[in-house]
Amino acid sequence: MEYLAQIKIRSDADLVYKTLLPDKKDLKADRSSYTIKKSDGEVLIDIKAADAVALRAAINAITKSLDVIEKISRI
Repeated sequence: MEYLAQIKIRSDADLVYKTLLPDKKDLKADRSSYTIKKSDGEVLIDIKAADAVALRAAINAITKSLDVIEKISRI
């Protein structure tokens, strides 16, 4: 079974895109992958996974990075 998910971020698109792009290159997962696109002031992250566990792991990795971006932007 294949799983697909999309995360759309509308605030601080430039910062989010520039921060997440290098993280994508470090992701070495056989069961999941994701793409990052920036357009019209928003960032779209499309996630594809072979199973539910891989989908959850990819989403967790992305949301942890988003949490760090959010905390740093408050400083």
